[in-house]
Amino acid sequence: MEVPPATSLSSETLAFRSSSVSSLQLFRPNLYKNHFKFKSFRNLSVRGSSAERSVVTLLDYGAGNVRSVRNAIRHLGFDIKDVQTPQDILNADRLIFPGSVARLVCSNGMAEALCTYIENDRPFLGICLGLQLLFESSEENGPVNGLGLIPGMVQRFDSSNGFRVPHIGWNALQIREDSEILEDVGNHHVYFVHSYRAIPSDKNKDWISSTSNYGDKFIASVKRGNVHAVQFHPEKSGGKIQKPVEGKASKLAKRVIACLDVRTNDKGDLVVTKGDQYDVRENTKENEVRNLGKPVELAGQYYIDGADEISFLNITGFRDFPLGDLPMLQVLRYTSENVFVPLTVGGGIRDFTDANGRPLSFQCYECILCEGRSSYRYYSSLEVASEYFRSGADKISIGSDAVYAAEDYLRTGVKIGKSSLEQISRVYGNQAVVVSIDPRRVYLKDPDDVEFKAVRVTNPGPNGEEFAWYQCTVNGGREGRPIGAYELAKAVEELGAGEILLNCIDCDGQGKGFDTDLIKLISDAVSIPVIASSGAGAVEHFSEVFRKTNASAALAAGIFHRKEVPIQSVKEHLFKEGIEVRM
Repeated sequence: MEVPPATSLSSETLAFRSSSVSSLQLFRPNLYKNHFKFKSFRNLSVRGSSAERSVVTLLDYGAGNVRSVRNAIRHLGFDIKDVQTPQDILNADRLIFPGSVARLVCSNGMAEALCTYIENDRPFLGICLGLQLLFESSEENGPVNGLGLIPGMVQRFDSSNGFRVPHIGWNALQIREDSEILEDVGNHHVYFVHSYRAIPSDKNKDWISSTSNYGDKFIASVKRGNVHAVQFHPEKSGGKIQKPVEGKASKLAKRVIACLDVRTNDKGDLVVTKGDQYDVRENTKENEVRNLGKPVELAGQYYIDGADEISFLNITGFRDFPLGDLPMLQVLRYTSENVFVPLTVGGGIRDFTDANGRPLSFQCYECILCEGRSSYRYYSSLEVASEYFRSGADKISIGSDAVYAAEDYLRTGVKIGKSSLEQISRVYGNQAVVVSIDPRRVYLKDPDDVEFKAVRVTNPGPNGEEFAWYQCTVNGGREGRPIGAYELAKAVEELGAGEILLNCIDCDGQGKGFDTDLIKLISDAVSIPVIASSGAGAVEHFSEVFRKTNASAALAAGIFHRKEVPIQSVKEHLFKEGIEVRM
């Protein structure tokens, strides 16, 4: 839906609402006072002028998903001016800073210009790292110096108390009475994704406008005059559930994630499909690919229905040229224009060499001449991931490539730093990297029969076996590897994974519930969040997995696509069971 044209400088408000009753509130600029004002994440509004379209200056640091910030700004009816020089900062009427690496911002006079701008009480909104950079220093990738405008150091969350790091998901705010910019937000969850935080103190208390709790109390937002910054992501905290559950946000919510397996069908159309133990073809004479809808439309509907995240898995796998799969990149771009919750994408994120010498839209590759016959071009997994992030992804999911990296690490005990997992987490942070694990159950009579971690299973095997180990697979479950799910999970956490998507081939498409034996095994073994996947068939399966395991989120696909179990029904059930969910 297009934003209506601006009308006047009066108190009339222009409201944008997305393709449903849901909407996202980023900020509400008052053109008289020239400052940012937050209202509700449920009602997006913006004042505008017919004489001159308002402009927001954006300090884009070139890493991570800034596309969603851009889309949200445009939805609010603003034009965007990108910062190219320090003077652009000083000339800005209002400045948004989605965060950056301190070394980058502190080069070429940017830091001095930013400090001058903020010290002059100009309209400023910092997001996530844009908040952290205001402090004196940070331990992340450092220590590194911040701008020093707010007393305190940004430090890593303490995972020794059982809280999982990164802090990923929808958490509650404790808002101070005078925090006008967060009006109407206090009863709702907002989206956080970070491993480092600033702690309240007597020295910085006058800056604090809200806090949140995760193991301990940390600063969620700051305010002084026209200067505001938030640790959470307002551009990802959108969406009103069609039939909201009554209640007030109080802590980190369990997430309900909708997954879309995307591939081309036999006619060449990009469709959402769903497998039965990873088989996505219908059991018919034609044996066609199961078609459950169009990816952009379904993602938009799930956003309206209240999904906390959307996950795309390209199961075609970009066999030859991952970056040439323009339809999938377009799916991300179009989806991010109207879906303001986190987007994850997986499939084909690996190093590869293109034998046809095809260029990218960005110049970051090596050309290799092969005996003078043809031009080969090498692309790193980091470049592939970067294109995903630029197209609207918030997180990327790595599957087979992470298995190979873990095998090498366990064999040598050495982190070489060249795997896709290590490269991407080093540049974008481990909170941007999900490792997808696809294991099969292998039943045992005696757990000592294998070198891998085995567990006693709730349901015995076909011959009465009471134990099982979980063998990891690659290539869409087609090839088993000599590594267990437990061993893989521990290894990828050390290599830089920020989250684990835990599937189970045996349960996939069966609708009999999640494999709680597997999920408990892995969620107890690692200190990063675990997403339960495969097997959901009823609302009770979601409460069961959250009761019996330490899973942070639960993912489903087919039951949502076929409308057997609506997302809202899952949330209503969890709420009634006393499990915190996003309202």
